[in-house]
Amino acid sequence: MILQNRVLIVGCVAWLLSQIAKTIVHLIIHKHLVWERLLGDGGMPSSHSATVTAVAVTTGLQCGWDSPLFAVAAILALIVMHDAMGVRQETGKQAKVINSMVELINSMGRGELTLEETLKEFVGHTRRQVVVGALFGGVIALAFNAMQ
Repeated sequence: MILQNRVLIVGCVAWLLSQIAKTIVHLIIHKHLVWERLLGDGGMPSSHSATVTAVAVTTGLQCGWDSPLFAVAAILALIVMHDAMGVRQETGKQAKVINSMVELINSMGRGELTLEETLKEFVGHTRRQVVVGALFGGVIALAFNAMQ
């Protein structure tokens, strides 16, 4: 039964707990609660990294570190984390610059950009956010394994 799939459960729990942690970290730093952080991309810790690391570690613990399933989970985890730091982070940087340019144009009275058209700036992660997310996911996987 799918609800007994430990790998899936641990991955989902890691995602949920990292999203909650991300929301709390954002609240502490910015001194106001932003509900979008609970489901949004970007921020500390990386929920992408926490999720894929939790899945890979749980797969290794259940199927063996030398299993093909662990190999697939580990490679996919590395790809996701690399992408979060690379392409997705650059996309966020570009969105920030474009949004600033549009704001400047609007302030000069030469255009009007609605809020629906503003680009999302929180889409990628710094190396630190990815590492902390990976550690977070690994700890969650190990904690779940210890409860077995």
